[in-house]
Amino acid sequence: HRSQSLPPKPKRHSQSTVGARGVMSKAMGCTMCMAALLILAHSSFASRTIGAFNLELPSSGTGSSRMLLGASDHVYKVHEKVALYANKVGPFHNPSETYEYYRLPFCPPPGGLEHKSEDLGEVLIGDRLVSTPYDVSFRVDHENEKLCPQKELSAKELKKFRKAVKDDYYFQMYYDDLPLWGFIGKVEKILRPGQPAEMRYYLFTHVHFDISYNNDRVIEINVSTDPLRTVDITEGESIPVEFSYSVKWKETSIPFDRRMEK
Repeated sequence: HRSQSLPPKPKRHSQSTVGARGVMSKAMGCTMCMAALLILAHSSFASRTIGAFNLELPSSGTGSSRMLLGASDHVYKVHEKVALYANKVGPFHNPSETYEYYRLPFCPPPGGLEHKSEDLGEVLIGDRLVSTPYDVSFRVDHENEKLCPQKELSAKELKKFRKAVKDDYYFQMYYDDLPLWGFIGKVEKILRPGQPAEMRYYLFTHVHFDISYNNDRVIEINVSTDPLRTVDITEGESIPVEFSYSVKWKETSIPFDRRMEK
């Protein structure tokens, strides 16, 4: 697991914005050799908002260092498939503790998991990008698409999600080299006169992507969760859950060479 500084506590907000990334050089020690490896990559982490929270992450130094695509690799045709990769999950208040995305029982791709080829720097910092079943093709809108057939979460799966929500787990993904963060669910504290407080745990079941494009390039991606589309997983040994998503594209005048400035 990669160690990083603790981000500020998330603020309540309505949607998540994913945008800017800086460029940094990070020297990583190697116990199998005498010399240090110099890895040129990027880190991103401006203000991120998901669901009812705003994740304010450091602007440099703590992000995932990744090998960026070349400029020519960011050109797409309408309907061309653009992969949305999942990276990891972990408790928000302990960034050094991270796990593979599918350690939680999310919907897997129909054809099985496929890992993205990564360079040495990405492997050393613990990034393991894996395919997801989201169809986020270039300039193709989707409305209330099922992510997978309805899942009947078992007692074991519910326990995993319940712990993730209780511990304020977030997930991280990448789309066209742009990072996305979101929370797995939310906790509500129920107060009744004369009774002790009751904690309820809710799993988010729907995500919405707002994506901006300029001509044939992706400029920005925002993701939000619907607070009304949740499942109460506080109790129960088996609960049916239907995961879904929507995608909305809009044109922007921001040029590609400035898409990292937000």
